[in-house]
Amino acid sequence: MRMIIVEGVLFLVLLVVVVLVVRTLIGHHTAVGTRLEQTRNRRAIDRAVSLTCERHGTHEERAMVRLQSGELMCPQCYRDIIGSVV
Repeated sequence: MRMIIVEGVLFLVLLVVVVLVVRTLIGHHTAVGTRLEQTRNRRAIDRAVSLTCERHGTHEERAMVRLQSGELMCPQCYRDIIGSVV
């Protein structure tokens, strides 16, 4: 019984190792891996840009105000707009 459990665990470990090796090879040595890395970098850059106000600089994501349209706005700009409306 114990040998069957050990064999099952070793089989699962083998599967995990094979998947990790294939993923590493695809990720580092193919055009698909390069495209995935570029997409990941583009998302990080877009996120950093969306958290930067032209007038007030960079803010943390939790400090930004999300408008009904889904757009993020700097808290100081939001206060300026709301203050001018009231």
